[in-house]
Amino acid sequence: MTRSRLRAVQVMPSLILAVVANQLFVRTGASERGEIPQQTSRNVLKGQGALGDWRTDAPGVRRLITPADMPRPYATPSSDNDPKLVARPASAWPRVLAGFKIEQIVTGLENPRLIVMAPNGDLFIAESATGRIRVLRGVDGSGKSPTLAVFADGLRQPFGIAFYPPGPNPQFVYVGNTDAVVRFPYQNGNLKASGPAVPLATLPGGGRLHGGGHWTRDIVFSKDGRKMFVSVGSRSNVSDDSAEDHRADILEFNPDGSEERIYASGIRNAVGIAIHPATGELWASVNERDALGDDLVPDYITRVTEGGFYGWPWYYIGPNQDPRHAGKHPELRDRVLVPDILLQSHSASLQLTFYTGTQFPAEYRGDGFAAEHGSWNRSKRTGYKIIRVPLRNGKPTGEYEDFVTGFVTGDGKVWGRPVGVTVASDGSLVFTDDASDSVWRVSYTGSK
Repeated sequence: MTRSRLRAVQVMPSLILAVVANQLFVRTGASERGEIPQQTSRNVLKGQGALGDWRTDAPGVRRLITPADMPRPYATPSSDNDPKLVARPASAWPRVLAGFKIEQIVTGLENPRLIVMAPNGDLFIAESATGRIRVLRGVDGSGKSPTLAVFADGLRQPFGIAFYPPGPNPQFVYVGNTDAVVRFPYQNGNLKASGPAVPLATLPGGGRLHGGGHWTRDIVFSKDGRKMFVSVGSRSNVSDDSAEDHRADILEFNPDGSEERIYASGIRNAVGIAIHPATGELWASVNERDALGDDLVPDYITRVTEGGFYGWPWYYIGPNQDPRHAGKHPELRDRVLVPDILLQSHSASLQLTFYTGTQFPAEYRGDGFAAEHGSWNRSKRTGYKIIRVPLRNGKPTGEYEDFVTGFVTGDGKVWGRPVGVTVASDGSLVFTDDASDSVWRVSYTGSK
């Protein structure tokens, strides 16, 4: 155990129904519209049926996975099953519930990843592989074609984007490069940065700490703007050597990059972090470890407890010891927090957002949405969809619901991989897809 990690932990205290619904969808004219009948919206898969795979996915199908549903380590062999990416078949289209409409609004991007809405309604997109931030303008339901501009380039695998101070009139755009947090001067409506990037904080991935491994760095500010949170994934799958210092953590800074500390630890790869707009709580969308079998370890979405320890690399989902670290750190066993919502293992849960619009029915307001990029370490695929995290009075129920599906072909090939998701100014839900290099928009057209 590295000194910094130990210090951080010590001091900072019905399956059949789903398949039938899927088959009904394929056989009806709804396939032309990408719609699933509304009556599937309360199917809840539990126990082994909740673990499932893409063949049981359908918009409206809910899952409830609990720690008791997890199999033993190595109950199945570890699978190397990278998706075979193909162009979208002519008959394929993403699936949504009746009353919703999905359209592909922008194509021809280059590796679009995280997406966030600026206060004026522009959408900022990180094209991570090209080192560029783009601005998408005009996603407002008017029917006019949106426009694209390059806000900044020459960056190092940019991912996280945040506006500061929080509120209607930000002065800066913050960007999470893989090795540093930088910021640009900004005023509402700027399509191009008016000044150079100013480095604020060095991050693992370059400079003073070890690089490599998980490279995404998301950024959010506390509701009052006093603190900046940055997620940093692990360098390895499950190592506990010194290369993991200040990794598998969510870090906290002042907005100027000073006073770094570990806010929460043992979080293998919190690709997406978000602040709930009502409660102000910090949430995370997390990729868990690989190579323990098809249904271990569940990815998860959770509220993040200050000083909380989530187990990586020695434990997972509470006091379950990783067999690759058998016998290590028994003193930590009872300190491992259990996340709020367990997801199908290896789904690769990425960006997380909360629904702040008014276009969708009232029951959606304040709920979470997350992009599931899709598995590679599983014999039968999971992920490749947008999910909804229903909240009750701002609190999770443990369930999650398929919201957009259909990115896997009948023979298991993949044509779409959701990455980023946000709410547009008109209340539609917008998400990026780095398999088709496009942006999709989900709007509500039914009666409220």
